[in-house]
Amino acid sequence: MSNPYSELPATAFWKTAVADREMLEISDLWTPKFPIHKNNQVATFGSCFAQHFGRRLRERHFKWMDGEPAPEAFGDEDKRKFGYQLFSARTGNIYTTSLLKQWVSWAVGERMPPEEVWEKDGRFYDPFRPTIEPGGFATAGEVVRSRDVTIDALRSLIENTDLFVFTLGLTESWFNARQNYEYPLCPGTAAGDFDPKIHRFEAQSFETVNKNLQDAMAMIHAANDQARFLLTVSPVPLTATNTGKHVLVATSASKAILRAVAETAATDYQFVDYFPSYEIINSPPFKGAFFKPNLRSVSDDGVDFVMGSFFKAIGAEDMADEPIKDEPPVKLNKARAAVLARKEELDALICEEELLAAFGPDGHGDE
Repeated sequence: MSNPYSELPATAFWKTAVADREMLEISDLWTPKFPIHKNNQVATFGSCFAQHFGRRLRERHFKWMDGEPAPEAFGDEDKRKFGYQLFSARTGNIYTTSLLKQWVSWAVGERMPPEEVWEKDGRFYDPFRPTIEPGGFATAGEVVRSRDVTIDALRSLIENTDLFVFTLGLTESWFNARQNYEYPLCPGTAAGDFDPKIHRFEAQSFETVNKNLQDAMAMIHAANDQARFLLTVSPVPLTATNTGKHVLVATSASKAILRAVAETAATDYQFVDYFPSYEIINSPPFKGAFFKPNLRSVSDDGVDFVMGSFFKAIGAEDMADEPIKDEPPVKLNKARAAVLARKEELDALICEEELLAAFGPDGHGDE
């Protein structure tokens, strides 16, 4: 008997696509909507997991866009510490679609950046990149000038990118209630002072997250109508939640919203695609094997499997990863040399959200 299911491929059925396969043999999870080539100019932004995309693209010598290069004297440790090469510009983590919209609106001139600067012990911090300068800036003017450099870099990236990769990470966010702009972290955590009269928490709904993503992409497309978008959802659970729910339940709700938003965009627009890094790490068939013991951080094996799936799907699986060769710092003392030798630490992600763990009952982050 003929019916629509009789002509479907093996990947359409759970038994043949999943149950009858070993975990690492599960494949063909993604068919790219449009070609992605090595010579495409690719910009990467978003939550912590987006850093893997940038690094692996560089390792395979794709044209990953570095719109804000580090000073020549910086080695690997300094680049990470000061927020270089984590994303295509020195924005820090962009966890929410509303924060993406805010950065894009500044870059394309739709809005002016706020004048707010945080001060602590004579040092100055950028509320929108609170961890980007360890120890803070010397003056408030330096904060603004540094931010302007990043905004200019983002504008150039938007105008010239072929592929804009964005990893959706969170739905929980903090705003300045008086002037309606967003912070990447709750004030009073990494820097700044929390004021309940000024600072407003929001657990964003599907409608809000979806509209902000649509608005951000529309502004980017207005500046560069050739830009295409590849969306992913971070598989990393929440460090903490301010919703009053159990963190596991809050994580599930947040990721469900983000996944639905990404699916909506990929369904509605020919120039938007979705890559399933979230499913690869979190789906039951993978049995949590790709998480480290803290059940939050993704292991190197997990990253390898995710990115291997990506490169295989775009026809670049034979392009082996190569070590990134960076110039060492001008002065390399023994202490720094020891740090540089710890590859695992150098390869670790910079995740501002993890600072929230320090405010938990045990006062410790992930171990």
